[in-house]
Amino acid sequence: MPGFNLSLGFTIFYLTLIVLIPLSALFLKTFTMTWEAFWSAVTSDRVMASYRLTFGASLIGAAINAVFGFIVAWVLVRYRFPGKRFIDALVDLPFALPTAVAGITLTALYSSNGWIGKFVEGTLGIKVAFTPLGVMLALTFIGLPFVVRTVQPVLEDAERELEEAAASLGASSWTTFRRVIFPTVLPSLLTGFALAFARATGEYGSVIFIAGNMPMVSEITPLFIVTKLEQYDYAGATAIAVVMLVVSFLMLLGINLLQAWARGKGGKK
Repeated sequence: MPGFNLSLGFTIFYLTLIVLIPLSALFLKTFTMTWEAFWSAVTSDRVMASYRLTFGASLIGAAINAVFGFIVAWVLVRYRFPGKRFIDALVDLPFALPTAVAGITLTALYSSNGWIGKFVEGTLGIKVAFTPLGVMLALTFIGLPFVVRTVQPVLEDAERELEEAAASLGASSWTTFRRVIFPTVLPSLLTGFALAFARATGEYGSVIFIAGNMPMVSEITPLFIVTKLEQYDYAGATAIAVVMLVVSFLMLLGINLLQAWARGKGGKK
């Protein structure tokens, strides 16, 4: 790479062009509104319902992925079994699959007459498609690779000698996992959680088909922003987008601080 000054200048220019200018335009368009109009646009009952669904489903989906994504990464790293390479490649499917295709597929599977939805609704009485549960399912689907691919390299680089030393000192398997393994992967697990959450809050294509898009019930905030744009209410759309941006930034900042704390705590140990 070239010298520091040139590299830093190019970095700042690139980030300004790709990130800062679009975000600045978002805020500048919102500033054309009065405070009363802004507050009315971002706190209406319909918008608040979309916030609760979007952030709530995103948090739940990211939490589910943090648990099961860790298990998937653990199995892929620590065990050998037939079809391992296929399953490892299958993890990246949500990355490669167009989001609209993912939404149509999930809807076909979990609708009332779908292969899985027919059983779940008929046997358990749980309706998945066209409900908030379907939104959470779609957000969980698209977020899984972020956790697996973040935790997997850390598990691969983990020092097995520490586990062997703990076992030789009489530590049980659970104690070894809790005191040796988990603190090592916790920062990467939090990073994967943050990435899955950030991806889910802005998801659109895979959700609109399975959500049903019922106002006050299963309407996500990105869809509501698109609806505002279709109505040529650009200021209202940017106002809602600014709220999404600020809330997402604050939540990601909190997660990053927690990650730094976990990394520092692990380093001290």
